[in-house]
Amino acid sequence: MESIKSHVMFDVDGTLIESYEHYETCFLAAVKEVTGIDLHNNWNTYPFVTDKGILLTFIERQAQQFTLQQLEQKVKPIFIKKLKQCLNQYPVKEVAGAKEFIQNLHNSGEFNISLASNCWKETTLLALNSAGFDVSHFTMTSSDDHYARTEITRIAKERVGKVDDFQLTYFGDAESDMRASDALKMNLVIVGKKIHHYQSIDDFQDIPHVLEYVLE
Repeated sequence: MESIKSHVMFDVDGTLIESYEHYETCFLAAVKEVTGIDLHNNWNTYPFVTDKGILLTFIERQAQQFTLQQLEQKVKPIFIKKLKQCLNQYPVKEVAGAKEFIQNLHNSGEFNISLASNCWKETTLLALNSAGFDVSHFTMTSSDDHYARTEITRIAKERVGKVDDFQLTYFGDAESDMRASDALKMNLVIVGKKIHHYQSIDDFQDIPHVLEYVLE
């Protein structure tokens, strides 16, 4: 453990992989199949854009006859089935250089690595595997753990253990990542161009440059 320099945490969709369209299409179709209702996908009006959080808002606004437990039990297996079918036809692509970068961190033995996903764990792993990622050695939290992005991130931080001993750098791509980073006082690096941040990268291809943002 003496060699560990810091903890590096990654959001998944939009940060490591480009799976947004796969998720949205299959999630909406699964909810429709279970409830017969078209879930409104104006995500900017949802307080929590996670699988669990979306279902909570959907129940409140459109489907009060259901409980969260009922919908999760029914929607999740159908979502998984549809996502598998989708990924067989349209594999997920990595954000350029992401696999090599995360493997570089792991191989160095100097970093604790965690993943914090807005989606359920099963579907997150399906998408990551589709893009060729091996994340079996990393801590992962997901929408199975909480409906709020900040809490999903907080749980990942806690599960790594001895968090006070390590500097924490967080790679994300969205406003929810920025809010979580602010709440947990993490060193944030934004991937892509969705939002403006003073620390940002287009992708992970220039590993030495990306590492400049990682606190040690």
